[in-house]
This record gives sequence, structure tokens and C-alpha cells, in this order.
Amino acid sequence: MSTLYNHAYVLNVISDDHPGIIAAVGSAVDSLHGNIDSCSQTVLEGYFTLIMIVSFREPTDPEALSDRVRAAAGDPHYQVVALPFDNDLARQGRERTEKFVITAFGPDKPGIVLRFSQYLAGRDINIVDLYGDRKGDDFVLIAQAEVPARWDFRTLQADLEELGRTEGFTVRLQHENIFVATNQMRLPR
Repeated sequence: MSTLYNHAYVLNVISDDHPGIIAAVGSAVDSLHGNIDSCSQTVLEGYFTLIMIVSFREPTDPEALSDRVRAAAGDPHYQVVALPFDNDLARQGRERTEKFVITAFGPDKPGIVLRFSQYLAGRDINIVDLYGDRKGDDFVLIAQAEVPARWDFRTLQADLEELGRTEGFTVRLQHENIFVATNQMRLPR
């Protein structure tokens, strides 16, 4: 992972959802002369969560960074955690992987996320992004996963389809490039 400045931190914010949270966090980072190097944010059932990698020219106390975010938000109840970013951890023992998207749809019942995540973990497949939502009586699961190059795509696809049949789910495994190409919005020129 590349950061703009030498002193990087992982910043996580959880709050009830309302407008202005990202602006407040950005303001706090900016007030410390920092940079947002990467971020991921979502809202789930009225709860907001954000994770960022932020970097600064000078070392910054993680607790002071957390306090600055709470102050910028004007809400002392924000749950904010700041940790030093460990660059070695980010590079640690990574084998070559390719990104795939797994989509699954079927009847909602307890344990669906557990069974799919156990299958993937048992094959050293890392989930890097996960979305799950109940729609009436059905459950939709979408995962972006890093699949070690040693795995055969057809075998994984067959195994996931079999797991899906067992659970009453339709499951699809697509390479990320194919998923993006087939699901990209096409805007008129």
C-alpha cells in the first residue's frame, strides 16, 4: 500500500447515519495536515461505518486523532479507533491471487454467511469486501474475494454451485474483470 506521507494510521468510525460524517472526518484529517490515502464506507440499517488509511508528515498520536474526529463531528458518541498502520502486515506472506466476485441468492435462513465464509476460509480464499441483505424471504450475498492462483476456477465454481444447491441458493463465480465488464453501467455518449 502506498501512502502520501510516512506516518500512516488506520482510522475506523462508527455512528448513527446522518449527513456530514465523511466531511467531518475529512476536516479532522485536514486540520492535522494529513491525507486520506484510501477509504471504504457503508451504511447498514441506519448505522454508518467508515474505514480509512490516513497519513501525516509527522507522527500523530492515535488517541489525539480519534479525539480530533469526535470534535470535528461535534458528537462525543462517535466510536472512533485509530491505530498505527503496519506496512509489514499489509505485505505479509501474500501469495499471488486473482480477484473474483461471488454472488449468491436464495431463501434466507440462519448460517448462510457462516457456511459460505467457512468454505472460502477453508481454501485460503480471502474475502476483501462483503455485502449481504435480506429482501423479504430471500437473502442476497455478494463477496469480492482474493483467490490464490493455485486454485482451478472450474473446480471452485462447481464446489460453490454444489454448496448453493445444498442451501437452495443460486451461486455464480466470476473473475472481477468479467463481473465489471458485464455489470458496468453504459452511459449514452
